[in-house]
Amino acid sequence: MNDVEMGQLSFKDIDLDMKQKDAKPHWYEKYVQPCVAELLGTALFVFVGCVSVIENEDSTGRLQPALAHGLALGLTIAILGGISGGHFNPAVSLGACIIGGLNIVLVVPYWISQLCGGMAGAALAKAMTVGINYNNATGAAFTAVSEDEQVPRAIGAEIIMAFFLVLAVCMGAINEKTRTPLAPFCIGFTVTVDILAGGAISGACMNPARAFGPAVVANYWDYHWVYWVGPMSAGLLVGGLIRLLLGDKKVRLFLK
Repeated sequence: MNDVEMGQLSFKDIDLDMKQKDAKPHWYEKYVQPCVAELLGTALFVFVGCVSVIENEDSTGRLQPALAHGLALGLTIAILGGISGGHFNPAVSLGACIIGGLNIVLVVPYWISQLCGGMAGAALAKAMTVGINYNNATGAAFTAVSEDEQVPRAIGAEIIMAFFLVLAVCMGAINEKTRTPLAPFCIGFTVTVDILAGGAISGACMNPARAFGPAVVANYWDYHWVYWVGPMSAGLLVGGLIRLLLGDKKVRLFLK
């Protein structure tokens, strides 16, 4: 049976053309919306993390910040991950880009969005907490490293803990062979475990945006570079490991 013709086009052609347009994402959804999601998610994560440190009860030790950071990250990934991938961390974006999980064009916009989100979250934490508690906690900036002798151990700890975190993201959410619907909470639990294990060594930052926001708002920059070198090195290491050894055929460079 012939299609009903409308000039040069049939109803079937129009329907096919509309489906093709729907399949191609709008530029806003492709480039702008993910950055907005990264800014919002990072702001929420940093806000919860900072408040948990500033208002931390002495009796809870590292447990309260560990649970707050981990649960906040897991929830924000579950809510916003479908839009941006749920990185909220420059080191994660670097690792994801290396293994092909993030368009290289979006790497710098993601970093800018994450850093702006970190500042927004830290500013909200300052506005919402008691002044004396904020000052006592140095605005939840990372103060664990106070002497040069601590730097090697702190960098080593940050590399290992951030490695674990970036590996959880890349293998649990990006690599097709190993990704799982439970990835958001696996990633959140990784943060909790890292803080419980390594909080006394370096503060267990694992995230330059989490370090940058409070550093700006509280104007505390002592050994701030440690929290960039460690996590970003981990992002490079994880990306290389997955590209060379652990990735599936789509990701792995050799021995396909």
